[in-house]
Amino acid sequence: MNRSNCQTPGLAKPILIRAMLCVTAFTGCALSLSSVSLAAPDIASAALPVAAAHGDNTLPSGVVAFVNGVPIAQIQLDNALRASGQPDMPLFREAMKQNLIAREIFRQNAEKAHYDVKPEVLAAIAEFKVNAETQAFLKDNVHPEPVTDAQIKARYNEIVASLGQDDYKSRVIVVPDDASAHALLVQLKGGAAFDVLARQNSIDPTKVVGGEIGWVSFRSPATQDHTQGLPLAVAQALTQLPVGGVTPDPVVVDNARVIVKLDAKRPTQVPSFEQIKETVRKQLQTQALQQAMAAFVAAQTKAAKIQQ
Repeated sequence: MNRSNCQTPGLAKPILIRAMLCVTAFTGCALSLSSVSLAAPDIASAALPVAAAHGDNTLPSGVVAFVNGVPIAQIQLDNALRASGQPDMPLFREAMKQNLIAREIFRQNAEKAHYDVKPEVLAAIAEFKVNAETQAFLKDNVHPEPVTDAQIKARYNEIVASLGQDDYKSRVIVVPDDASAHALLVQLKGGAAFDVLARQNSIDPTKVVGGEIGWVSFRSPATQDHTQGLPLAVAQALTQLPVGGVTPDPVVVDNARVIVKLDAKRPTQVPSFEQIKETVRKQLQTQALQQAMAAFVAAQTKAAKIQQ
């Protein structure tokens, strides 16, 4: 759905109908226990249901609807819309409100039928409680070191210094043994598409993108720990391949076998500091968080009495 359609008066009604159908099927809006409470909020005072019960169409401030006397708060709608990732437009706001109304109806009927005490429901509530309190605890107690501009600049300089003369764009197929690798090499020689075989056979996460690795650059000859994350044997194989070439034999990486294809090659494109500053910052922040988490887990584990 593009924005131009949403803004066209003549299309608003059918779009809203489709949105409502998505609401009913629970596919149109992203609602979850983590973002919207299933229970009626504290705003549900005794006076609010009375106003609705007497047919008063004027809703109290902070309430967007009543369902059998139970209020749906404005804050619930705001949070649900924010969690959905949809733009804050009347069309999506109305669809989200109807979603909340439908969910409240389902909740009430489920509780009338005593689904709230079913074992699987109680287990889900307990699991959610554990996850929520654990996340809150970690948020308050894990404090990564702040990333400075000097650290970002230093990391940028390290990256630039590690680049070689050429960028390589490649694909890989990773399989567990020689027999599988050689069978795939036969298919490739017979004209099979590399990306198709990667999707069908690779055990590497890159299989979902046809084995594509993307552009990398490293100094030649490649040396250990200076290959932009590629296994050394794979990096060495790339430097020996012509564009479009495939390794004639599988490359041994630990207990796996890797078939490598060089898709393209170009002179190294060195990004400016400003171009990748924020990317580097996020990478360093992630590293800092991982380090802080590891230290915190180690300390907590050391203080606990664990029997296995």
